[in-house]
Amino acid sequence: MSELIPLIEQVHACTLCAEHLEHGVRPVVQLHESAKILIAGQAPGRKVHESGVPFDDASGDRLRDWMGIDKTTFYDETQIAILPMGFCYPGSHKGKGKSGDLAPRAECALTWREAILSKLDHIELTLVIGQYAQAYHLGKRLNVTESVRAWQDYWPEQVPLPHPSPRNNIWMAKNPWFSQTLLPELKSEVARILGF
Repeated sequence: MSELIPLIEQVHACTLCAEHLEHGVRPVVQLHESAKILIAGQAPGRKVHESGVPFDDASGDRLRDWMGIDKTTFYDETQIAILPMGFCYPGSHKGKGKSGDLAPRAECALTWREAILSKLDHIELTLVIGQYAQAYHLGKRLNVTESVRAWQDYWPEQVPLPHPSPRNNIWMAKNPWFSQTLLPELKSEVARILGF
């Protein structure tokens, strides 16, 4: 039996943060020991919390486009692992001029991340999405734009990415080099790893 299966079962049964999650506990991960690409994201959003399917939203559509793959490939757990920094929807900001979702709960990474990553022996490429994942995986506290602009420093094992949310359309417009330079390389590397 895979050593990862008991861990996945424990993750799905986890209630560590229950008292802090106004929308309830629903860990959303996609894991298999043979996966070749790891998506290290932030935390599920409201729609993903409701469906229980990772990146089942507009962000997922854009991320699949960035990777050059379809939904069938994306949701093949033997190829693609999805391990956000927080496994459950953290809720959203209310008032005070802030918008968007709250930060991922820290308990997930502290409790589960190293144990799970140690079982993913076939990962060739990690997509490191957003500031929390970048701080953890890249070991540097740069802002997202600086991290993404320095993507070649981490290539080809890791690639820092902005969050693919439609909320980042302005960022995309201000940083055309991302689509012109980084994305063609990313699509090519994903195709190579997955044998397209």
